[in-house]
Amino acid sequence: MQQTAITLSPDWPCQVKAPGTRDWERTAMRWLRDLLPARYGSYPTLTRHPVLLARHAKLQLQHEMRTTRIALETSRAELPSMGVADSVIENSIRMYAVELQQLQRLARSVQLIQDSLVGGTGPARRP
Repeated sequence: MQQTAITLSPDWPCQVKAPGTRDWERTAMRWLRDLLPARYGSYPTLTRHPVLLARHAKLQLQHEMRTTRIALETSRAELPSMGVADSVIENSIRMYAVELQQLQRLARSVQLIQDSLVGGTGPARRP
């Protein structure tokens, strides 16, 4: 039996097996569930349907990115009046910038998983 090497996108999460391999959807679902608030784990509709879970994770990340952008954009204007020291404001701005990058990377990963769930394994592969 000949084995084929699979080259995944750098944005493919290392915790998720390659699409098309044994149990890849199970590992994808576990990873996606970890992105959501714990209460969503009790909804059978999400936990039984990987495409719905991926869609919800994508929406959740979009919401988190909007929130982080607002926090980033308003820190210098709002935090001084709350008594926050300049050094803390600068640290929070750096924190929000790093978090936004992390969320964007996660969103790309979720999109790859969603594409693979919906249309096969092609989109997860590196171009």
